[in-house]
Amino acid sequence: MDFIADYLDYRKHTEPPYIYHRWCALASVGALLGRNYFLQHGAFRIFPNIYCMLVGEAAARKSTAIKLAKIVVSGAGYENFAADKTTKEKFLLDLEGELDSLQDDPKANGKAVYNKLMSENLWGSQDEKPTDPKEVFIAADEFNEFCGTGNLEFYTTLGNLWDWDNETKPFTQRVKNTKSVSIWQPTVSLLGGNTPENFSKAFPPEIIGQGFLSRMILIHGERSGRKYPFPPIPDEGHTKGIISQLMSIRSSNLGQAEVSANAMEILSSLYYDWIELEDVRFKTYSNRRFSHLLKLCLIVSAGCGSRVISDEVVIRANTYLTAAESIMPKALGEFGKSKNSDVANKVMVVLTSADKPLSLKDIWKHVHKDLDNTRQLADLMQSLNMAEKIFMVTEGPAKGWLPKRSVSRIQKYVDVKWLTEEERIFR
Repeated sequence: MDFIADYLDYRKHTEPPYIYHRWCALASVGALLGRNYFLQHGAFRIFPNIYCMLVGEAAARKSTAIKLAKIVVSGAGYENFAADKTTKEKFLLDLEGELDSLQDDPKANGKAVYNKLMSENLWGSQDEKPTDPKEVFIAADEFNEFCGTGNLEFYTTLGNLWDWDNETKPFTQRVKNTKSVSIWQPTVSLLGGNTPENFSKAFPPEIIGQGFLSRMILIHGERSGRKYPFPPIPDEGHTKGIISQLMSIRSSNLGQAEVSANAMEILSSLYYDWIELEDVRFKTYSNRRFSHLLKLCLIVSAGCGSRVISDEVVIRANTYLTAAESIMPKALGEFGKSKNSDVANKVMVVLTSADKPLSLKDIWKHVHKDLDNTRQLADLMQSLNMAEKIFMVTEGPAKGWLPKRSVSRIQKYVDVKWLTEEERIFR
């Protein structure tokens, strides 16, 4: 079994870019696995749920890719989808499940619901300790419609739920104007869609330095060029095969993953040697990158019907992640960029192409139209120096600034055979 590869083959005659289909498949597998598969990581467990946002211009077929994935996930019997539109309070109540179960009870009236809430507020829940984890899959092709815009409180809560792991206590939070929710072993997966313009409306710029965005993998996609005025209906046998694989993944109880010696060596190398993304907007993401990779390793291995994370699984997962990371800045567009970020990029281009150290006077010739005075350039150079992007040559015949050379993060532990030709543009 190789669900990720089979799913891309299944969707090859559709218009969304393949990178969208790939990450829809990865997010779907992670949601179906829930807490049935995990990696022990010190005192904590890492689960395969991921937060993924497809970003691209209107008509890039983000909604199509998400809806197609939702169809097969539903076909596999999965029903724990979040509402299409919600609030933080309603989302938590839905995830807890107790309020809905009472409201759905034909014998329960409004007063009964009210009395239960008041009793729990005063005395706590009288129910026995739950044993089944609570899980939800947010599959929102219009993410802004799902949770509104600028909803920092909701994003903070989702950030806290991304890696929740406590085997003795539930996740608790006071809900406005109602009760305190108590959610046992919550597992949240997110697959959203957005345009760069609406992304900037959904998230205020200050979220750049917060935890939620560091937990999100942004998948930029462009129109594939494939056009189907009348899309072909998928082969019935192929559809049954895909759904059968998902049903097998959903019913599997893989438990704790095993990591081969070779895989552990590669993962250690990636942990120590991986170079942060150059775009400073992904500083917090870079700090959490290894956790993203481990989650993907779980998904890839389970998608192949195995509970062993092998060296091949790690390389494959790292290839998917590296390809996505290389075009992440396109997903953000101008969102969160500092005033002089474009000038800083121009300076780096000039220094990289230079065959000798450049003085401030040399650099000023290239950027004098972009800045008001040389003092701004001096401040910019100091910032780049502090960020360890450049250094000053003080000895020898030529003195001035040069860029710090770095080994490309794309060279090691990446195998493009795991990507389609369409996805290999990142190289």
